[in-house]
Amino acid sequence: MSSGNRVPIRTYDAAMRYLFAHTDYERMLRVRYNSDTFSLARMRALLKGMGDPHKSLRCVHIAGTKGKGSTATMLAQMLQACGQKVGLYTSPHLTDIRERIRIDGEMITQAAMTRLINRTVPQIERMAKTAPTFFEIFTALALQHFVDMEADIVVLETGLGGRLDSTNVVKPLVVGLTSISLDHMHQLGDTVEKIAAEKAGVFKAGVPAVSVPQVPAARDVLKRAARQSKTPLMFTGENIDFSYRFESSRDAGPQTRVCLTTETSRFEHLPVPLMGEHQAINCGLALALLDQLKGQGVPIDDRAAIAGLARVRLPGRMELVRDSPRILVDGAHNAASVEALMRGIGQYIPYDSMVVVFACAADKDIDGMLDQITRGADKVIFTRYDNPRCARPEDLAETYEERSGRTGQVAQDLPEALRIAHNAVSREDIICITGSFYLVGEAKLLLGE
Repeated sequence: MSSGNRVPIRTYDAAMRYLFAHTDYERMLRVRYNSDTFSLARMRALLKGMGDPHKSLRCVHIAGTKGKGSTATMLAQMLQACGQKVGLYTSPHLTDIRERIRIDGEMITQAAMTRLINRTVPQIERMAKTAPTFFEIFTALALQHFVDMEADIVVLETGLGGRLDSTNVVKPLVVGLTSISLDHMHQLGDTVEKIAAEKAGVFKAGVPAVSVPQVPAARDVLKRAARQSKTPLMFTGENIDFSYRFESSRDAGPQTRVCLTTETSRFEHLPVPLMGEHQAINCGLALALLDQLKGQGVPIDDRAAIAGLARVRLPGRMELVRDSPRILVDGAHNAASVEALMRGIGQYIPYDSMVVVFACAADKDIDGMLDQITRGADKVIFTRYDNPRCARPEDLAETYEERSGRTGQVAQDLPEALRIAHNAVSREDIICITGSFYLVGEAKLLLGE
């Protein structure tokens, strides 16, 4: 059907069906990682047909392995509190795909999404020979929405890697790099060095970049890439004065506080709004990025920003979703983030024993994740979520037994896993659901958000 006599998409459900009919690498187990599969040329062609919306946006671009969504959300909340109209683009979502596209914390409406898809269909159909993927289309829709809504500033999180990611078409005001560790190894490489090189692909000449402290192998790669791309690169705790400490008081309970000082900002002993030592590091990065924006003329009121930071709540990150029994959900999906989760629970939540309900994608560092779970869990129940990439729970249980010498239970779906978990815990125990944002999303729906 030519776009001239094409029947418009009338409902949100029809718009979603159209969108999901395009190649979705988030639901594929084996994906070739190259410039054919992840094509910035195809992304630029799509955006050109839409009038290049990305070229009129002022952006912050955030890459890294873990902590991108947390950092992006903290920064967005601080900017919003300073009176900026803030676009936020993150992935994946938990329960509704519209969570990925927000203005001042509000999800894009179903009507706006349907209108955007209708506007974009003619350009998508002109590209029939090199059809854009689901993520490319969705990213383009987000960029167009931010233009339509006249966002003052946009915080963009990369989807996968950096160099070939659909978001890497923007020229940002500043780049942020969260902690880099092993994840998506089939696509990005099987060493921290290879993964860091892909993340460094977001560097642009003359655009400042701020990174959290990195392991030496990643740090060396980032420094080398920054020299080659003529990117001014700073690290919190190195060129930027940053520190954090964990404390516990009768009034405030357990919390982490951060300090960050530059020539233009002085943030002292700020409570981190999210649980876990790793969130203190992410918070430091968000503050450093805020300071960089201040230096580029974005109007920042430090006191307003601090008030905005205190209001941050982030679903799916060390989130207690039930009190009796206590059920905590966390989207940790690689070994380093599971380690941070287990450490965070130990610091923040007193419990007698912990039952972990676990599922993850088959292409993850399963050995590394299971080794970290062994450190905190008294009992593990392996299950699955609704995605073709999900590992078989029987395979997870077998690997767990081989590596730990302990036996895990198998449940064919999350409701069954939770029934087993409920029967195994008492009042002072905790159930932790982790391994994937998809599993956490299912848990939040099941437990009645």
